[in-house]
Amino acid sequence: MSTPPSSLPSSSPSHPLVPLSAAELTRSRELLAASGHLAETMRFASVALAEPPKAELLAWREGDPVPRRTRSVLWDRADNRTYTAVVDISPDGPGAVDEWRHLPDEVPNFTVDEWHEAEEALKAHPRVQEALAARGITDLDLVLLDTWTYGREVMPEQWRDRRLGWADVWRRETPTGSPYAHPVSGLKFVLDMNTFELLEVHEDDDEARRAVGAVDASPVVVGEYEADLLTEVLPGFTPREPLARLDITQPDGPGFSVVDGLLTWDRWQVRLGFTPREGLVLHELTWVDGDQRRTVGHRMSFAEMVVPYRDPSFDHYRRTAYDIGEWGLGYMTTSLELGCDCLGEIRYLDAVLTDSRSEPYTVTNAICLHEEDDGVLWKHVDANGRAAVRRARVMVISFHATVANYEYLVYWRLHQDGAVSCEVRATGIMVTTPLPPGGATPATGVLVDERTYAPNHQHFIVARLDLDVDRDLSTPGALATNTVVEVDSVAEPIGPGNPYGLAVTTRTTPVRSESEAARSTNAATARAWKVTNPQRRNAHGAPVAYKLHTPSAIPSLFDPGAPQFKRAPVIGNPVWVTRHHDDELWPAGDNPTQSAQDTGMSRWISDDEPLESTDVVLWHVFGIHHVPRPEDWPVMPCDPVGFSLTPSGFFDRNPTLDVAPPRPGGSGGHCHA
Repeated sequence: MSTPPSSLPSSSPSHPLVPLSAAELTRSRELLAASGHLAETMRFASVALAEPPKAELLAWREGDPVPRRTRSVLWDRADNRTYTAVVDISPDGPGAVDEWRHLPDEVPNFTVDEWHEAEEALKAHPRVQEALAARGITDLDLVLLDTWTYGREVMPEQWRDRRLGWADVWRRETPTGSPYAHPVSGLKFVLDMNTFELLEVHEDDDEARRAVGAVDASPVVVGEYEADLLTEVLPGFTPREPLARLDITQPDGPGFSVVDGLLTWDRWQVRLGFTPREGLVLHELTWVDGDQRRTVGHRMSFAEMVVPYRDPSFDHYRRTAYDIGEWGLGYMTTSLELGCDCLGEIRYLDAVLTDSRSEPYTVTNAICLHEEDDGVLWKHVDANGRAAVRRARVMVISFHATVANYEYLVYWRLHQDGAVSCEVRATGIMVTTPLPPGGATPATGVLVDERTYAPNHQHFIVARLDLDVDRDLSTPGALATNTVVEVDSVAEPIGPGNPYGLAVTTRTTPVRSESEAARSTNAATARAWKVTNPQRRNAHGAPVAYKLHTPSAIPSLFDPGAPQFKRAPVIGNPVWVTRHHDDELWPAGDNPTQSAQDTGMSRWISDDEPLESTDVVLWHVFGIHHVPRPEDWPVMPCDPVGFSLTPSGFFDRNPTLDVAPPRPGGSGGHCHA
């Protein structure tokens, strides 16, 4: 426990935001061990880069010392107490534990290690084996026990002081079959995640519902999705012939470069980060405008993902996932493969994470970087037949996360016209539930296979958009002076100045303070939001701005008194505006696992701070309102959702006038200029 810390590699990070290396993570753990704080019974929920305060980052210049610190969240399995630790691992310092703090009444995120250990422990328990055998399940190699976390008000009251998990039960038909094809209905296991003690076996009170969990009573479904298995279970199934070969090549290599995490492409520069909780993070997004470097965003990422299942039945009432706060998208990130996940002239970045013992491991090819053709950028054919056309190129930064049965494929795109867009493509396998013979499909779901329904559910994704629109770069450390305004289009009434009812005007309303933080969409007025900089004007006298477009906002449809809504009221509005604070990162609370009340957004806005001409953060809640359909089974085609940020007066004119004309056929000559 007190071994001397290892030294850092000779090649030290060149910037404070370079992701942590395996050597740095090892040193952090060793410094903590040498400090005497660690006990043998402690586990690490996460270890991440402790980013310097924003003002310090903005003041930092190349050649300055590079601060390096880690922030760990730990818990003691012996007494269930949670701690946070900040360790200074700066290459020019001796190393020290700067902070060791107990977090009372907080439960940290679950870990991948625990998930696997819980399954092993449950399968070895006689009561679990007995409950499964009663349903005709004796081959435990074909069983998947999938552990979830609880919200406090849904937990059994007598166990609310525990680190508590509950496990779904699924079975495969064959060793390589889909683990989510055959749910074992009416059966849940409740366990202490520190000791893996089985606390309760929950069974549905409805005898018919409970019985359908037995092998001989479960419906015969087509739950497989791989071609070799489908040929065995789906009569007449024949795979399609492959389409003609499609190659995407760049003979001269990619048009971007990545050096120590700094991506440079066309007019864009962005620093790429990766954390266990968020996965991909975009830092310091800037546009090179002639001899100027103009800031667009300081830090952009996903801050929470809330997935409530809107079915009150025994099988689903516990089922609300906080995929970011309870598990971590970074920990769920999977390796990408050329030709399968990414196509073209690809460059990859690895991600280094730690397990619950703080041992580093690497996710190879965690981030994919590539360019795509994006169709026509602009075109016009004038009256004499002369055509001018430019094709659009887009820079794509992506990662994929597998969260149990669902996949989230995340794509951030940088566009040549200054726009930034984000797309999430949801795929994977829906949770389903068998019905008893003759049983009616509940109104809370849709029949997708024989006596099998999928419950209605929602995916709320919260994007944290710390936009610094045209921040003043002349003063090191100066914060942004932005104001968010809400823009509504209004049809003016017929009158003397508008005899034909054609006039449409826009009404701009500033979001003045945090009492106005929660904003709602309004399709009737084509409502959008601009992040403006009143201190910077374009050539036409208007404040420079970026506009948020929200095509994938969804309604929460929650009663305010619902336990899951009280944990995350951020999902109640699609847009929020807050004053920037370095410690306000997680809108449902720092540690929402087993929470009962929100300790994030509600607390942040309670002091009603002013929001005009200051450093603001824009939050966008978007996602999927998933009313299932048979076409989503047994594996979902991708369901894309997203948002975009477009320059709105940020430039004086079309910024793509200087884009080179395309080459007809891809080589030689040019299209008409």
